[in-house]
Amino acid sequence: MEYLIGFIIAVFIALTGVGAGTITTPLLILFLGVPAPVAVATGLLFSATVKLVLVPAQIARKQVSWRVLGFMLLGGLPGVLIGSLVLKHLDTHGPQLLLNSLLGFILVLTALWQIAFSFRPARDVSLKRDRSFLLPFLMFPVGAEVGFSSAGAGALGTAALLSLTELTPAQVVGTDILFGFLLSLVGSGAHGFFHGTRSGLLLHLVVGGLAGVVLGTVIARWIPKRPLRFALWIWLLIIGCQFIYLNAFSAAHK
Repeated sequence: MEYLIGFIIAVFIALTGVGAGTITTPLLILFLGVPAPVAVATGLLFSATVKLVLVPAQIARKQVSWRVLGFMLLGGLPGVLIGSLVLKHLDTHGPQLLLNSLLGFILVLTALWQIAFSFRPARDVSLKRDRSFLLPFLMFPVGAEVGFSSAGAGALGTAALLSLTELTPAQVVGTDILFGFLLSLVGSGAHGFFHGTRSGLLLHLVVGGLAGVVLGTVIARWIPKRPLRFALWIWLLIIGCQFIYLNAFSAAHK
């Protein structure tokens, strides 16, 4: 099961560019019974490992805007550290049901926002204005969300770059992948210090993930990204609602 989960997640990453942290944490909690803090830590480290395969190619193709990446990290890195500290506090002092419910709400809100964003008409590139100076303010909550739940970096980062910068689609993908990689790397380090990870579980996910990246890269040219992303957000909306329902049901019967 662990190999299969890693494989499926990596295929989605290769096909859509998003999904690493967003998918990993709920799957580990729901299907493998991994505690939420350990699932977040493992999800972030798995995300960083898989994206490490993609980052060199993006840099070699000059698809990374270092200036825009700097603005993103200015807000994202402090955010991911604060999100990690909040998760640690809730894990130590708060009930597990509250923690799982918050993760569910984050998944639902992320999915709803992305579904709404999917229906926005594409903007004419010539009409775009560079407002990248706003990115630190937007990336701070994105980083906090990543640190708390491992979800959101790729999906929300892409939306922000499309709205606020003049980057080409290829540069948006490359810059966002590197941003997500660095957030996952820093976040996994913070969570590993606070909660630790399961090395055996991570190894199985990575082995399955490497096979998934290869397959996803090969078939990506034949698979339309937009419908697949939309299906991913619908699935995450259902998973988030399931999180909330199961925890509310458990709380009502205590």
